[in-house]
Amino acid sequence: MICNSVPHISPSPQTVSRTLYLLPLVLALSATLAMLSGCGDKAAAPAGGAGGMPPPPAVGVVTTALSAVPLQIELPGRVEPVRVAQVRARVNGVVLKRLFTEGSEVKAGQALYQIDAAPYQAAFESAQAALARAQANLAQAAAQAERFKPLVEANAISKQDYVAAVAAQKVGEADVAAAKAAVQSAKINLDYAQVLSPISGRIGRSLVSEGALVSAAEATQLALVQQTSSVYVNFTQSSNEVLQLRKAMANKQLRSVGENAALVRIVMEDGTELPRPGKLLFTDLSVDATSGQVTLRAEVPNGDGLLLPGQYVRVRLSQAEVPNGILLPQQAVTRSATGDTVLVVGADGKPTPRPVKVGSAQGNQWVVLDGLKPGEQVIADGFQKMFVPGAPVKPVPWTPTAAPFSAPSAASAAPAASAASR
Repeated sequence: MICNSVPHISPSPQTVSRTLYLLPLVLALSATLAMLSGCGDKAAAPAGGAGGMPPPPAVGVVTTALSAVPLQIELPGRVEPVRVAQVRARVNGVVLKRLFTEGSEVKAGQALYQIDAAPYQAAFESAQAALARAQANLAQAAAQAERFKPLVEANAISKQDYVAAVAAQKVGEADVAAAKAAVQSAKINLDYAQVLSPISGRIGRSLVSEGALVSAAEATQLALVQQTSSVYVNFTQSSNEVLQLRKAMANKQLRSVGENAALVRIVMEDGTELPRPGKLLFTDLSVDATSGQVTLRAEVPNGDGLLLPGQYVRVRLSQAEVPNGILLPQQAVTRSATGDTVLVVGADGKPTPRPVKVGSAQGNQWVVLDGLKPGEQVIADGFQKMFVPGAPVKPVPWTPTAAPFSAPSAASAAPAASAASR
């Protein structure tokens, strides 16, 4: 029996050295492949535990409810003082002294200016002297008529003399009356030399200084007094809006808001609202031919003096209310040129878009007039969590003070910020 023998070949020292060098690399590669194989198995396993599906994202929802919603409108307005008086000169003369502090509160009848009264004092005294002379002449004529009366009855004098005496007495009485009127006129002019405030209110800057010559003929204006403890706010509304409002109320789509219909709120230039409401006084019965606007006026208390004459403000007015309206946060409504839509969470937990009809804004909310029913859940926050359209979501009650679902908490944001800085 012949056996084929394999010759034994001894490895060379170079081969042994190369094998020993590559052995650690082969072992490391084998371990890495084993770890990747284990990680791949874990990654292939679905998250979320049983069922193999991720948990639905949490979104903030608002549950709709019907309520009577007042419709507020904001209109531009301008402040006007309730009473305003222009202080003007009523006699000619030189202003000797200003008797008030500019920008202060003055009372009705308070002295404001002193005009040189010397000519008017002299005229007053002359009128008094003329009155005294007229009264003396009247006394003499009356005494003579009294003496002639018994004499004419006894035919001691002619009737002609008696009639002349009686006529002289009546002329004297007329002279006295004219002199009294002259005295009164001179006294008025003398009093006008001291200029008084016609009303109580706040006085502005003085328009004349001491030494200025003022004229009654030109009615020189000296100052301006305005009563601002309560002010008027005049504002306008489009006649088209008034017409639509009346039609909606006639069709019973809207109704009057009752006692609060006459209350208005004033919004200042910085956006703050005055704490005290005003009262609507009247709505003009005519439409301005040039602007097509209807003028309205409200009276607003202004004890703290925040409202200044001529100031522009915004007026919030409730003219009517929606009997069955729904309020939604403005962020819950998507407005576009094609229409307004909201996302409603159905019974299966899936959000679906719903077209709605939106009315006016009430603060940071929209008034929804049509498209929703009571008890439906509308998404108001967490839109960015819905990566897959039509996927189920977890509705969570939303409140305006709650932090948005998309915003990280302060605790989580701080480590991220510190890590980024590093």
